[in-house]
Amino acid sequence: MRLTEALLHHAQTLRYADLSPEAVAATRVFVMDSVAVGLSGSGPQVPLTQAVRRSAASYGKGAGARVWVTGELLPAVSAAMVNGYQIHSQEFDCVHMPAVVHPLAVIQSALLAAAEQRANIDGVPVDGKALITALNVAVDVATLIGISGRAPMRFFRPSMCGALGAAAGIAHLHGADEELLRRALGLTYSHLSGTMQAHVEGSPTLALQVALNSRAALSCWELARNGFPAPRDMLEGSFGYLPLIEGEFDVGPSLQKLAMREAQILTVSHKVFPTGGAAHAAQDMLMELRQQHGLGLDNVAHVEVQAPPLVRRLVGRNYQPAMETSYARLCLPFLLGTVLLDGKVGLSAYAPDKLTDARLAAFATQVSLVPNDCDDPNALVPQSMTVTLRDGQMLHNHRDAAIGSPQRPLSRAQQLEKFHHCLDHAARPFDAGQRNALISHFDHLQDIDDVRRLVDLLIVETP
Repeated sequence: MRLTEALLHHAQTLRYADLSPEAVAATRVFVMDSVAVGLSGSGPQVPLTQAVRRSAASYGKGAGARVWVTGELLPAVSAAMVNGYQIHSQEFDCVHMPAVVHPLAVIQSALLAAAEQRANIDGVPVDGKALITALNVAVDVATLIGISGRAPMRFFRPSMCGALGAAAGIAHLHGADEELLRRALGLTYSHLSGTMQAHVEGSPTLALQVALNSRAALSCWELARNGFPAPRDMLEGSFGYLPLIEGEFDVGPSLQKLAMREAQILTVSHKVFPTGGAAHAAQDMLMELRQQHGLGLDNVAHVEVQAPPLVRRLVGRNYQPAMETSYARLCLPFLLGTVLLDGKVGLSAYAPDKLTDARLAAFATQVSLVPNDCDDPNALVPQSMTVTLRDGQMLHNHRDAAIGSPQRPLSRAQQLEKFHHCLDHAARPFDAGQRNALISHFDHLQDIDDVRRLVDLLIVETP
């Protein structure tokens, strides 16, 4: 069986009862994580959110879905666009490292908007079990396409695979048959966008690519269910996603995971820092050495990180004076300097005074990123580090798995610490009662009778 037909079958037939308790629990955890990150993306530290919100509002009002935090009621495609931008704008949303896909940025923004729209327009409320199942369909489709790629990324895989996954998840929410599902995927493939040029430049357009693909998944679903025809061989055709966008691919591992019914939500990693995931292992190693040896900017002479090629491509960029926040999040010399200065990179690390700090600029010249023995074009680990102190002492560290990964998962306390850190940076204040209610809803997501009850708690009304 080809991957195309295998995914179509999986997306149409997966049911809540097929999900293991572990998969359901992981879904709840990452729904909470992605919502929290999306709420923080509304805040003043992401001023471009206002531009996205104003632009989406100019497309027209509607009764489809709501923008998180501020609560504007917009057509579902526009709400998904804003919420998708808010999720990915700070590089703080979860990642599926084997696929190099942020699996819930496009998917969660699109599916929650689709659920609201289904209730508001079609009169069919979506309950928690239906949402959890659709999210698993979407994450499986997005990540199994992603892990099939075998060449260095040229197109922005998180936005593109995310849109294909979201289209499958939306179709599942609506109980689409295989033919309608194929049409939705074919139209979404025709609407995909996003290249690695924005990543190379450290441009905030990177998050906008997620937002545009969130919108695309919903708009293509409407076209599909209204009967518009679509290309049928969207993945493995001669100009399908895999040969055209990925270039080199191998669907064997994905087919094996489908045969074994492996839920890909179980292999998703938390982002522990609001930075590129490729920089997580290095930050973690330096944080540990800093704590053990009392390191600071004044006693470190040089830091060398040995890493696979993708890490060097994604975060091995030079420090630039007056750089954009979006660039700084992907600049390893800046991030490691911030670790030595502050102990950790958090949402406040990109304040204007930090981006122009002369101490961080000077330290950036003391960081080097070099190859290790791993030549896998999609690998983010292993990574090793050598820190040379000014007295000549050399310190070493190594990571085979990044912090926040399934091999090194966050504890419940760490998950909640991140949740509250994110809500502290939202555009409007979330009080203790609303926070506790949100946590309770996430913890019992499968028991919610209408997803709109969850979205109600994502809005902070102004007096």
